[in-house]
Amino acid sequence: MTEAQSRIETSKPANGWLEPVADWVFAGRAGILVVAVAAFAAFAILLPVDTIFNDGDTYWHLATGQWILDHRAVPTTDPFSYTFAGAPWQAHEWLSEVVMTLAYKAAGWNGLRVLVALAFGATAAILGAYLRRWLAPGPLLLLLGFALACGAPSLLARPHILALPVLAAWVVGLMSARDAGRAPSLWLLPLMAIWANLHGGFVLGLALIAPFALEALTETWRRPWPVIRSWGLFGVAALAMTLLTPHGVEGLIFPFKLMGMQSLPAIVEWRGADFSKMTVFEVAILEALFFCLWRGVKIPAIRLLLMLGLFHMALQHVRHQAVFALIAALLLAEPLARAKLEAGAAAPRRSGDWGPVGPTLAALGLAILAAITIRLSVPTERGDGIVSPVSALAKTPQDLRRAPVFNEYSFGGYLVFEGVQPFIDGRADMYGDDFVRAYEAATLARPAALAATLDKHKIAWTILAAGNPAVATLDELPNWRRLWADKFAVVHVRRASSPAGP
Repeated sequence: MTEAQSRIETSKPANGWLEPVADWVFAGRAGILVVAVAAFAAFAILLPVDTIFNDGDTYWHLATGQWILDHRAVPTTDPFSYTFAGAPWQAHEWLSEVVMTLAYKAAGWNGLRVLVALAFGATAAILGAYLRRWLAPGPLLLLLGFALACGAPSLLARPHILALPVLAAWVVGLMSARDAGRAPSLWLLPLMAIWANLHGGFVLGLALIAPFALEALTETWRRPWPVIRSWGLFGVAALAMTLLTPHGVEGLIFPFKLMGMQSLPAIVEWRGADFSKMTVFEVAILEALFFCLWRGVKIPAIRLLLMLGLFHMALQHVRHQAVFALIAALLLAEPLARAKLEAGAAAPRRSGDWGPVGPTLAALGLAILAAITIRLSVPTERGDGIVSPVSALAKTPQDLRRAPVFNEYSFGGYLVFEGVQPFIDGRADMYGDDFVRAYEAATLARPAALAATLDKHKIAWTILAAGNPAVATLDELPNWRRLWADKFAVVHVRRASSPAGP
């Protein structure tokens, strides 16, 4: 072991996954102010951003949460659409939906803003608390900033954002166990139970146990059984935690069924990364390659393979970019610090002259409270938008709203939220490949496919985005006419079911 390696080894934590939290609460360490400022910045930057509502799924998640609160049960069949009414449906994100609904009931859309911003700020805090064990404030801020920025396309008021802090804590827990040369703490297991009820991404958390267990096994291959026993028991216990949901084994199988759907590319977040124009994700990748090659960063083989696997997922599906960036930042922290030490740089200070941590935390709490107070004092009203055809629906007569509708995919959530049974919404897992493909064909300016769908389902009216090719087709069909049109949505009605008027 070189002198540089010896120096970095002695800086490793030894008290398990709670050690970063203990340091934060009880010790005045260099870097704590940086982490606190970064966490507040992540919270405050997201708090006023309106784009977190640019997803129609937010609406049906709120409707599901309200249904659960009203019925004191988790739905097992579809209570919203008319095309699949009563069909089996698994509300696998029920806990997130209840939390989101409670926030909405407490303070409207601003309550949901605060919830999302707090989740993002907590993710930054957990990530920063681990990074500061290895990195000086400057590199810490740079790595943390890019890791969080990579998630920008996924910063939406949906369940996955509530699961981000759990993901961060889980990975920190696994890595802290490896740092200390032991199996993960049992305190991690309740996190898995919570995660399994928040979001389907918990299967990634299960999968991450394997590479870290394998890494531990390779270091003690002469005496493998203690590692196999300790990590194996933890893995089995974590698997058991995933069954503590209203869905049991079906909840564990669901994410795999979803990933197996062939029609997923029809949904934007399930499409591949687009490098035809510069994005933060591309900048972060180029930055990481530059520093790693420049500094001669050496990443252990198993962790490198893990990063490449996550990178493949990020290239395959846009929704996985945030997950890749978060985990990659944690995996790169120690190799970056090690490379700097081997190059002769000074080790980051583990304590400093910024005073006790108590005042820092108190100031952080007050700043967050002040930001929330200011935000709640400015009401948020949802008007017409890319997922909310407010005016178009308002101009649709009440009796027509009760008739079968053919709607824009992204409008489905808003219709559910407003008590209108949609043709389709964001629950592609329930509708299935065949139905989603048929819907897609009907909206691609194919008059025969559209007319067949309208007749098959006895559609009385349509509400589609202004740019949907089916709008022009409906304009040409003799038994249809426009009822309303604005820059966001167009409503057509069958002439036989049209209200009185020209």
